[in-house]
Amino acid sequence: MATAPQSVGATTVSGNTNQSYTGPLVIITILFFMWGLLTAMNDVLIPHLKNVYTLTYTQAMMVQFCFFFAYAVVSLPAGALIRKIGYQNGAVTGLVIAGFGCFLFYPASMSTYTVFLIAFFILAAGITILQVAANPYVTVLGPARTASSRLNLTQAFNSLGTTIAPALGGLLILAAAGEVLDPAAMSEVETAAAKAKEAAAVQMPYLVLAGSLIALAIFFKLAKLPKISHDDEPADVSDAVENLAHPASKDSIFTKTHLILGALGLFMYVGGEVAIGSFLVNFFGEQNIAGLKEHEAAAYVSFYWGGAMIGRFIGFVVMRHVQPGKVLAFNCIAAIVLVLMAVFFDGKIAMWSILAVGLCNSIMFPTIFSMALYRLGKFTSQGSGLLCVAIVGGAFIPLLQGFMADKIGIQMSFLVPALCYGYILFFGLKYANLYNDQ
Repeated sequence: MATAPQSVGATTVSGNTNQSYTGPLVIITILFFMWGLLTAMNDVLIPHLKNVYTLTYTQAMMVQFCFFFAYAVVSLPAGALIRKIGYQNGAVTGLVIAGFGCFLFYPASMSTYTVFLIAFFILAAGITILQVAANPYVTVLGPARTASSRLNLTQAFNSLGTTIAPALGGLLILAAAGEVLDPAAMSEVETAAAKAKEAAAVQMPYLVLAGSLIALAIFFKLAKLPKISHDDEPADVSDAVENLAHPASKDSIFTKTHLILGALGLFMYVGGEVAIGSFLVNFFGEQNIAGLKEHEAAAYVSFYWGGAMIGRFIGFVVMRHVQPGKVLAFNCIAAIVLVLMAVFFDGKIAMWSILAVGLCNSIMFPTIFSMALYRLGKFTSQGSGLLCVAIVGGAFIPLLQGFMADKIGIQMSFLVPALCYGYILFFGLKYANLYNDQ
C-alpha cells in the first residue's frame, strides 16, 4: 500500500496512513526496558565497588556522577546528531555506544576504579542518545493530549528493567562476589586475591549485556519504523548554537518558561530518585534499619523500582482523566511525607517508607518531560536535548547526599531528596492546568 505523511501538530510522521502506532511503540518500549535495566544496575555496583576499592560514600557516588554527567556532555550534541541522521539511526548509534561501554567493564575489572568510571561514562553516553531519540518519538506517535499517558506506558517497561536489575545484580554480582571483606582479619595476599575475585564478578554479566545491546542495535536498524520530522524544524546545528549564544532571543528555547522550569524539575527529580536508589543497599545494612547483607538488601531495592513500574501503569489510566500537573503535585506531597518518615523513624517503618517512594516517583519523569515539551514545535528536538541535559541531576544530587552521609550519617542524608521533591511540587502546582486550552 502507498505511504503518505501524517501531520501531528507541527510534526510529520511518514508511514502507512491506515497503520496504527502500536507496532512502533512496542519497538520503542524495548529500548526503554534496556536502559532501565542498565541504569538500575548502578545501585548494585555502587556498594560492590565501595567494598572492592574501600571508598567513602562520596567517592562511591562518583559512579553516578560519571554516569549522569554524560547527559550534560552528550545531550545537546545528540539532539543535533538525531536531526541529521534521524530518530531511528540515532537509537541504533546509542545502542552501539552503550554496548561498547558494557564491554569495557571486562578490562576495568582487572584495573582501577578510574577505568570503571570511564566505562560508566561511555555506557551513559549511549543511553543518553537513546533517551534523546526515544522520548520525543513517543510524544508524537499520537495526540498531544495523551502524550503523558503514552510516555507513562513506555516508562512502565523502563521500570520493569529497573525492577529486575537490582535482584539480578544481587544474584549475579553481589552474591557471586561473596561477603563484605574484613582486611583486618586477612593477610595482604588474601585481601588482594579476594578483591580481585570481587571485581571479576562483573565480567560475565556485562559481557552478556554488551552482546544484547549490539543484537538489539541490529534488530532496530532492520525494523520498519515511521520516519518523523518537524515541518518547521531548523535546518542545521547552527540554530542550536545560536540558541545557546543568544538565550534572550525571541526565537530561542530559553524563552519557553515551562521548558526551563521543567528542565530544573527533571534535574531535581532524577537527582532525588537516583540518590535514594544509590543508598538503599547501604541503608538497609544499617543495624537500626534492617541489618541486611548486601545481596539480601539488593533484592529489596527491586521493590523501590517495582513501585515505579506499578505506578506508571496506574498513571497511564489516571492521566487520561486528571490533569498531569495535579497528579504530579499529589505524588510529590506523598513522596516528601514518606522520605521524612524514613529519616525520623527506624526499623521496618523507615525501610518500607523509603521503598514506597518508588510508587510516588512513577509518573514524575514522563509527566515533567511531556509537560516541558508541550507545544515547542520546531524546538522539540532541542528541548528534548535540554531536558536530557537536566538528567545531570543524577550526577550532582547523589554526590551531595554522599557528602552529607559522610558528615551526618546515611539516614539524615535523605533530607536531600526530600528538598528535591519540594521543588517538583512547585512545578506541578504552577502548571496544574497546562492542557486546558486543548
